[in-house]
Amino acid sequence: MPGRTLPTFTVAEVEAHSSAKSCYVRMGKNVYDVTDFLDSHPGGAELILDYGGQDVADILKDAESHTHSDAAYEVLDESLVGFLISTGTNGKAKSTAVGPSAAAADDEDSVHPRTGMSCEEDLSKETDANTDYQKHKFLDLNKPLFMQVWNGGFSKEFYLDQVHRPRHYKGGASAPLFGNFLEPLSKTPWWLVPTIWMPFVGLCAYLGNQGLPHPLYTVFFFVFGACVWSLIEYGLHRFLFHLDEYLPDNRVGITLHFLLHGIHHYLPMDKYRLVMPPTLFLVLAAPFWKVAHGIFFFNWYMGTTAFSGGLFGYICYDLTHYFLHHQNLPLWYKALKKYHLQHHFLDYENGFGVTSRFWDRVFGTEIVDLPKIN
Repeated sequence: MPGRTLPTFTVAEVEAHSSAKSCYVRMGKNVYDVTDFLDSHPGGAELILDYGGQDVADILKDAESHTHSDAAYEVLDESLVGFLISTGTNGKAKSTAVGPSAAAADDEDSVHPRTGMSCEEDLSKETDANTDYQKHKFLDLNKPLFMQVWNGGFSKEFYLDQVHRPRHYKGGASAPLFGNFLEPLSKTPWWLVPTIWMPFVGLCAYLGNQGLPHPLYTVFFFVFGACVWSLIEYGLHRFLFHLDEYLPDNRVGITLHFLLHGIHHYLPMDKYRLVMPPTLFLVLAAPFWKVAHGIFFFNWYMGTTAFSGGLFGYICYDLTHYFLHHQNLPLWYKALKKYHLQHHFLDYENGFGVTSRFWDRVFGTEIVDLPKIN
């Protein structure tokens, strides 16, 4: 399942689109199809056709010729169809800048068209809440997000486009979600996960060991449970957290998606909304208990030991996820950190493994041809 990217054009190919049937313009490295806008242009279609296939950065900024409002740049933003071929890029991550800054974008790092990011450092660049809201008309980070999503009337297409464009709120602090007594329940410090669940791991392993003939059996079924969890981790991330294509196009589906995982892609460096709240995992743990004992229906002790291994696997997953975002990791984890953060800033439609990329390789969703990150 390849990531959604836009095509590239040569200058000659863009210049060939200069008629009323197909009119392209360019600005910086971005290519726009403005054919549908010709008849709506206040200055008339002919004015646009005069610049068909050409770079319009200068004329848009020329106040003497015609003053262009922010709406003009919004029209361009919605008409983006591709990028000029540029040496030194990999064809996947190219500039999407519009507006007065577009000309300067040529000299800056190119960005991925779906996320607006160019590298992992961009995930930690402070977002100007007022400017962001004015430009995108999505969510105001200064106000509780939940009711904005619920009452926003967003289409699924618009919501998914915006929620996968990461923002950064006040150095990694938590943006208001509910704005009332529910706010503390939406935040979970990382250390709470092992504090709550490790005693259950020990208890289940102890109970399972009581009915197994040898400690090696306990080790085997514990490891088996942890391996099964790694597959569940991948499946949950790919088919539940990223069920984007099958997401209901209504506010109930969109709001549930935002609470479950969308907020993490929207604010990926939020320190207190990275690990799973205990109440949510408790809901998910009950089916996992049944899965373990369904596999080992013939032996309760095997099922319980496997469940303890799966629970331990979950703890490792949540802690790994947190540390990938917020810690300077040892050398052997740096590649995994780089890989996971690319899921956020480069290609959110691939790279679903968090503790390992093993299942990504098995199922063909590995992020390949990784761009160099300085």
